Amino acid sequence: MTRAITGGVDTHAGVHVAAALDPIGGLPGVEEFPVTPAGYALLLGWLGGFGTVCLAGIEGTGSYGAGLARHVTAAGVRVAGVDRSGRQDRRRQGKSGPLDAVSAARAAQSGRARGAPKGRDGAAGAIRALMAAQAQRRRRAHPDDQSGQGPDCDWPR
Repeated sequence: MTRAITGGVDTHAGVHVAAALDPIGGLPGVEEFPVTPAGYALLLGWLGGFGTVCLAGIEGTGSYGAGLARHVTAAGVRVAGVDRSGRQDRRRQGKSGPLDAVSAARAAQSGRARGAPKGRDGAAGAIRALMAAQAQRRRRAHPDDQSGQGPDCDWPR
């Protein structure tokens, strides 16, 4: 009989840091993986080496962790979107990939992180895509404007 494993992932642009928790909260390991489809497969395989992966708490499912969240979901593992740790927690414990990965796993395992990852389908996904395209158009039209709003925008600066 294999044990149930909960994964936690702190996501970044170039590397994801993963932590594995056993059913009683023990920490079998923490490891870094590249942010590529091959890296996602390695991460899932590494977690699976400790037992059956039942749940993954992933930070940044709407940004750096979006690709990983899709990959893990497609593999049949339930994903819980984890909020990044607050300023007070980071000040107390320090900002570190391994600590944040363990924190994400603990949040998922305890039920504090229940949020479903942001999808790229439906109305919200369509609006997100339109807003990203609009921001990209503004950046191309006004490359020197660092606000991203452009001169013809009536939003307050």
